Amino acid sequence: MKKRYKAGWIGEEIRRLVSDLLYREIKDPRLSGIVSISAVEVSGDYSYAKIYITVLGETSQEYASDERKQEVLDAFNSAKGLIRREIGRQIKLRHVPDLVFKIDTSLEYGRRISKVISNLEKNDMGNEY
Repeated sequence: MKKRYKAGWIGEEIRRLVSDLLYREIKDPRLSGIVSISAVEVSGDYSYAKIYITVLGETSQEYASDERKQEVLDAFNSAKGLIRREIGRQIKLRHVPDLVFKIDTSLEYGRRISKVISNLEKNDMGNEY
């Protein structure tokens, strides 16, 4: 139980740090627009950390294209050395986990489910028993 708590704490610290780096240090034009770190999962042995990235379109109501998502992943992979160095320096870990960047699609999924439910409710209103 103690390891899981520590992994959660380290994940939250990494999320906070990478979010800060995203807005202050990483000067990659591919990261412009609505990009944020939604979550970080650290493995039980601390060997790697999955960093989930949310990418939206030009407005918060749009989905980002697959090309745009790939650009963002490429930018984060390019900055991986800087990010790992800062994690080691600021969080003071003996062994900095390898970083794996993934696009978080949960927001898009949630919006699609909401739309389906809304459509079902609209269709049900016309079918009174």
